[in-house]
Order: sequence, then structure tokens, then C-alpha cells
Amino acid sequence: MGKRITRVNELLMRELSLQLHTTYKDESVYITITDVDVSPDLRSGVVYYSVLGDEEKSRAARKFFHRVAAPLRQSVSKMVKIKYTPFLKYVEDDSMARGTRTVSLIDSIVDEEPPSKEQAE
Repeated sequence: MGKRITRVNELLMRELSLQLHTTYKDESVYITITDVDVSPDLRSGVVYYSVLGDEEKSRAARKFFHRVAAPLRQSVSKMVKIKYTPFLKYVEDDSMARGTRTVSLIDSIVDEEPPSKEQAE
């Protein structure tokens, strides 16, 4: 990925987060933008977000992004001056949940291990 695309991704991520937490602060308090991945031609992109909460909050976040995608894109286009404002698809990032599950699995394996010879003596 080129430096320009990386900068555009970071700029869009900051601006989307700012817009969410100023314009839609009541509805987006449990949502965090984790990454933005824009295509090289700047025509489309994917916004990854994480949700603090249960499955109900996750469903509410999906509905929220479906409802505000167009106005959010419009407000971001006013603040970020690039040739094209990409059409953004919002995808939930479940990497934090997977990471937490992995750590808990490792912890359960460590708890089940028999003591080593040094610990038994």
C-alpha cells in the first residue's frame, strides 16, 4: 500500500471518528472506528468498527451505520478534501473478541497443565 493511501486511510478514520462522536454522540458511544481501507482509486472503501457490548449492541450498530452512511459520507466529504470521497462499506471488526477468546483458551490450558518436576520437588 502506498504512502498516499495510508495517509488517506488515517485521515478518513480520524474524521469518521470525529463525526461519529460529535454529530451522533448518543448513538455511537459504544462504537470505535478501528481501521479504514480505501481502494487505490479512492472510489470505495471499507470501514472497520468495533462495538463495546453484546449482540444487541452489535445489531444496533449495523442498523445505525446503514441509516447514517450517506449523511456521514457527505459530512466527511466537506471536511476531507480529496479527489473522490469513497463509498464506504461498514464492517464489524471482531478481532478484539477473537483475541479475548484466544487469551482465555490459553489461560485455561495453562491452568490444566500438571506441575513440572521442579515445582513438585
